[in-house]
Amino acid sequence: MELRHLPPLNAIKAFEAAARHESFSRAADELFVTHGAVSHQIRALEAELGVSLFARDGKRVRLTETGRRYANQVRAALAALCDATRELRAGDRERRLVVSMLSSFAARWVTPRIGSFIEAHPQWDLELLSTNALTDFARDDVDVAIRFGYGKYAGLHSELLLEEIFFPACAPNFNGGKLPATPAELAHLPLLRSDDELWRPWFDAAGLADWAEPKRGVLYQDSSNLLQAAIDGQGIALTRRSLAMHEIAAGRLVRLFNVDGPSPWQYYFICPPHMLETAKVKAFRDWVFGEVGRFKQLFERACEAGPAAGSSSPASSGSADSSANSTGSTSTGGTADALRVAP
Repeated sequence: MELRHLPPLNAIKAFEAAARHESFSRAADELFVTHGAVSHQIRALEAELGVSLFARDGKRVRLTETGRRYANQVRAALAALCDATRELRAGDRERRLVVSMLSSFAARWVTPRIGSFIEAHPQWDLELLSTNALTDFARDDVDVAIRFGYGKYAGLHSELLLEEIFFPACAPNFNGGKLPATPAELAHLPLLRSDDELWRPWFDAAGLADWAEPKRGVLYQDSSNLLQAAIDGQGIALTRRSLAMHEIAAGRLVRLFNVDGPSPWQYYFICPPHMLETAKVKAFRDWVFGEVGRFKQLFERACEAGPAAGSSSPASSGSADSSANSTGSTSTGGTADALRVAP
């Protein structure tokens, strides 16, 4: 196959469009080029082939008999090229599963658990798209989104995935290990701030109705960075259950008190209705809802354990959460102790 003898592809495309419309102007509009550019491409093609493809009559053009035969063959060749390209792209896209979610949720909740899904479904290439921007399914190349909001997304399948709550947490060695025993003791300690995790609703839940929202100190725009600051001992963070529990189980954080603050937002599983019927979205939905179920059980055991009389070496029992993530089952030994709140 002497491909080097083929005319330039742009000239071939210009000829096919001009032949189909029998108009250089319409071909130019379709290809988003000028009339002169199409005319130049056709003349160059005719010169290279040594034949007249169009008969010109003033501003009008019509195919010659040679041009008509060539146009039919060119159209068939371009159609075959289009079909081959479409098939290749479709095969690759069918293997991809693109899931969009908040950066903090991806880093702190999904990433520690996602290995079990990848191992169970090697036939799909999972892409975790971490973004705080809302997904436009009509524009973005996304199959599923997990969103932290009110759940009202017109024209989309929206399903409550996980209810959220807030509570204070800090590093076990914060303040030299002298952790506050009552909410009132927070008055003399550094409270880490975030636009997404406001303290005021939690103050109300803790019976501190006259306390104002903290106005001093570092303001973190990203919830994951807020959590990391607490892990590093910079202060006490009001954190989401979904983001903090893995760190608590691993002994990097301690939950303070046994008071939950309400959240106006929850996590929702979102996708176009027709995508819910595809095998890859079904599999991801089953997996993520199963993980949420195990996560809730872990949290309920922690609540039933109640306040601990002291630290019970949470780092040593963090493997219970890791076991749940990698095997899909939860261990009963030690997990509740690891998740008990500080005195």
